Amino acid sequence: MDSENMLMALLLTMALTLIVAWLLQLALREMRHPLRGFVPSVSRVPLVGAAWQMRSFQPDNLHEKFAEYVERFGRSFMASVCGQVIMVTAEPSHVDALLHSQKQLRKSSIYGALRGWLGNGLLLSQGEQWHGMRKIITPTFHFSILEEFVEVFDKQSQLLVERLQPLSNGGMVAINIYPYVGLAALDIITETAMGVCVNAQLDADSAVVQAVKAVTNTLATRFMRPHLLPPLLFRLCWPSGFRKQQEGIKCLHLFTNSIIEQRRQLLRRENAPGEPVARDRRNALLDTLLRATVDGQPLTDKQIRDEVNTFIFEGHDTTTSAISFCLYLLSRHAAVQERLFDEVKGHFGRELDRCVVYSDFAALPFLNCVVREALRLYPPIPALGRCLETDLAVEGGRIPAGTNVILLLWQLLRDEMLFADPLIFRPERHLSNKATSKKGAYSNIPFSAGPRNCIGQKFAMFEVKTMIIKMLRNFILLPIGPDVEPSIKIVLRSRNGVHFGLRPRVY
Repeated sequence: MDSENMLMALLLTMALTLIVAWLLQLALREMRHPLRGFVPSVSRVPLVGAAWQMRSFQPDNLHEKFAEYVERFGRSFMASVCGQVIMVTAEPSHVDALLHSQKQLRKSSIYGALRGWLGNGLLLSQGEQWHGMRKIITPTFHFSILEEFVEVFDKQSQLLVERLQPLSNGGMVAINIYPYVGLAALDIITETAMGVCVNAQLDADSAVVQAVKAVTNTLATRFMRPHLLPPLLFRLCWPSGFRKQQEGIKCLHLFTNSIIEQRRQLLRRENAPGEPVARDRRNALLDTLLRATVDGQPLTDKQIRDEVNTFIFEGHDTTTSAISFCLYLLSRHAAVQERLFDEVKGHFGRELDRCVVYSDFAALPFLNCVVREALRLYPPIPALGRCLETDLAVEGGRIPAGTNVILLLWQLLRDEMLFADPLIFRPERHLSNKATSKKGAYSNIPFSAGPRNCIGQKFAMFEVKTMIIKMLRNFILLPIGPDVEPSIKIVLRSRNGVHFGLRPRVY
């Protein structure tokens, strides 16, 4: 018995010795990290690092924490949690160097939480796989296909207007526009990506709509809780959230798989000898993927599903955020709203049933300025993450390979070094490229920039513009209801909704 106790004691001592040695190694690596001496560190205690400060981080105060830390430590600083070092930056030259680099294309490890839903889609894939898929998908955003997509934008935006008209009540009641825009955006992205509309605006309680909502909300919570990012800890520490996410992903995968098979059968029938070609059928992203080959082989169902799911994720929440905050800003700035309406009315006249088409956007320069300024003040993605594959030379030093870098777009786009009166909504600052920024094009990057920028940014801009045109042609946006309270949940939202009044326009 004594020998057994001695053996257990010996094994326990060895295990504790190994753990202590490992922790000391982590602490020493952190203390000797090459970033020390280049940028300030917010971490006071080795190993514990910034974990103690992060206990107060919440989605609703994250933008304020960004501002506080930039004020205290400067535009670039480092932090660590359990020996893992990250660099956080809102320094324009550092952001320029990283996004402009042809080598630094790897996403930060924080995005790994999305892999259960998105797999190896364009957002998460790396290297040759990313390059190959980007090359396949790029033609989907050719202007001739975007022209067809604008028809969908117009149709769903018109349906949104029709749903809001009974709720306007002469502008006396504040409406939270966010959920309404979200359903319209979901209908748009499913119809353009898959060729099938889920009719979210007409059936918000459908299983697919609820699954999208459950998965995105669960992921938003995980991004704010670092201990929930690893799959095992997520399952152990938040079992109800894990079940909700898994059930939602299962529902979405079944839906996507069924649509892929339906679309594949349709393409086979169209390609069969003697079958008439459907000239009036609109192309979808899914069609491009079904026709694509890699080394002579068609894409697998999983590859296709990952790309379709990626587009639903990236093209739903982000455009909802952009449209909602843009409309909110117009409701709070009557002079800007009136100037934009005059431009829209001057182009479309009084024909409310006139559809928005692709060629309209070039005739509305002030609309472009309004959207760009709204995206500057309320970027849908307030922060980006990259993991450096090689050392990166930046102004004043270098960032070592393996470092996870967080780019604070929220702070960058509100920096007085780049924009005069940065907190003021002033769309005309974008009328001149020279006036846009004192530091170059990368200071205005709501869709990221460089070789790994958002492949669907034109798609998103046209969708945002179409919905704004439709709303302004039908309603006066009134400044009633509570002000927004920004909340960063992967995508920028508002804790209390996005409220304003709607008064039907009389021509």
